[in-house]
Amino acid sequence: MASTHQLKVQDIFSVKDYVCLVTGGGTGIGLMATQALAANGAKVYITGRRMEVLENAAKTHDPSGGGQIIPVGPCDVTSKSELEKLIKDIESKEKYLNLLITNAGVSGPKAPPDSSSATELQDKIWHGESVEDWGDVMKTNVTSVYFSTLAFLPLLQASIGDKFAPRSPSVIVISSMSGIMRESQGHFAYNAAKGATVHLSKLMSAEFEKAEVRVNSIAPGYFPSEMTMKGSDEDNKSRMPSEKVQEKGHVPAQRPGSDEEMAQAVIFLTKNMYVNGEVIAVDGGTLNTVPGR
Repeated sequence: MASTHQLKVQDIFSVKDYVCLVTGGGTGIGLMATQALAANGAKVYITGRRMEVLENAAKTHDPSGGGQIIPVGPCDVTSKSELEKLIKDIESKEKYLNLLITNAGVSGPKAPPDSSSATELQDKIWHGESVEDWGDVMKTNVTSVYFSTLAFLPLLQASIGDKFAPRSPSVIVISSMSGIMRESQGHFAYNAAKGATVHLSKLMSAEFEKAEVRVNSIAPGYFPSEMTMKGSDEDNKSRMPSEKVQEKGHVPAQRPGSDEEMAQAVIFLTKNMYVNGEVIAVDGGTLNTVPGR
């Protein structure tokens, strides 16, 4: 039983001395997660395809004192050979990982199904999407999540019983509210892929429980990122005006999610060892108004 003084936020949510890896950690939600962990004492390795972006994130957002942000790679997480190189790189620096966040993703083609004519629907979507587009979206948003998690299972398990125990190694899969809703939003490939990512996280949570590695998922709503805003500033941050969210007409919060709100979800799933196999929607209430599963 805990005494009252043992339940201080700075104690129960501290990730001091944790060792973490975030894929796609240089921008968007990956950077928000990275900042949250580093601000609370963790050593956070970030990887992605663009080394200059990773280096800028580390330089611009590294906290003063305590945690660290360290770029590694570059790494294309859709490639097993590049993942193997990344494993060796991390293993040369660390004996274990406490947390892996699989965040890398792409949006894919857009072809809104906005006609009641089957012929018009077919023509618009048929010419707006390709089999290759679907393959790329699935490979980045689903397949890479699976193989990235597999790649680092041994390093995650190696953290069990370290001198800072008790800790529970875990994976946080960044999925999307788009993988839970029944509307395509004109992104059939993306929403189908994120639906697969949601289910994949559940499969991995059940099967990798044997290795004592927890797997949970965060399903974000509208958060500013390079994917949603088509770019970022000199500090690797994207800006999303509230008006852009309000015009969608289905977000009760009437604004995008904040860095702080994503940080809260990340730290909660990292620290709560009694949560496994969950998908937490951080969506401003969108799934209360848009049909879901």
